[in-house]
Amino acid sequence: MASGRIAARRLSNVVTAFRLTPSRVGSSSAASSSSSASASRLVADRIVELTAIDVDGVRHKVKGLTKHTLLRALMNHRLIDPESHRLDDINACTAECRVMVASEWLDKLPPRSEEEYDTLAAAATKGKVDPHDRLGCQIRLSSDLQGMVVAVPEPKPWRIP
Repeated sequence: MASGRIAARRLSNVVTAFRLTPSRVGSSSAASSSSSASASRLVADRIVELTAIDVDGVRHKVKGLTKHTLLRALMNHRLIDPESHRLDDINACTAECRVMVASEWLDKLPPRSEEEYDTLAAAATKGKVDPHDRLGCQIRLSSDLQGMVVAVPEPKPWRIP
């Protein structure tokens, strides 16, 4: 019987030692809620919403994050096959991520690099690059691109020599 009382007293001491007072609970959950809300605001501030038009003319609302590439946003929404373009590296690009940017958005993008132009020219029919053609792997999303409209062309079949 005495050992039962000792065990009960030990349990009582453990419970008392770990009991949280209401002020601790409130401040702890308030701090957690506050940090969670600020983290949510930070992510929400980074979201860029775009419109992508597929080959059938269907408009898709696409969300991406600033500093990520347009390619990543389009792959996340299954508008570009992730298997066709695994890297954001221009040297590995075969223009499978080519998009056509609406005229009113061209001025908001940085100019094409020589490498981007060469990649587009190599993939273009007759070597002619349309001024609206850009590589999704080379466009970094920013808040300036909020609302941008792009068209995603039909994927080309793999070239077999």
